[in-house]
Amino acid sequence: MTAEPADHPFVAAVRPLVDAMGGELLAPEAAEGDDVVLSWEGREVLAVRLPHLADSLDHMLAELERRHGVPLARLDRRTKQQVVRILETRGAFSVRHGVETVAGALGVSRFTIYNYLNREARGGTPPAAG
Repeated sequence: MTAEPADHPFVAAVRPLVDAMGGELLAPEAAEGDDVVLSWEGREVLAVRLPHLADSLDHMLAELERRHGVPLARLDRRTKQQVVRILETRGAFSVRHGVETVAGALGVSRFTIYNYLNREARGGTPPAAG
């Protein structure tokens, strides 16, 4: 990571958000291309490099795995369905090969992911059997 103004309170305030989305904090002078430069009281304090969508999906999967404390493939069916709902709200399935990537992480088929998504769209909740 490029040097950043680590002692500024704004950096401390936005760090959890940037970390949650898999971004990178940079000093404003290190910003390039699509980096977002953030200002505080009229002074550039920080730049944020946003992840590519595919990297963001990997980051979301890793974060969900940390949250559950086990590999996603070891979750029960109901919890996998909840994970799919979370990922859908975060736009995971708009990423190219998103369904395949999530299916691989959950240890299920693409068909199963589509089933979970369709079931949610219909408002149905499946029985608890595993």
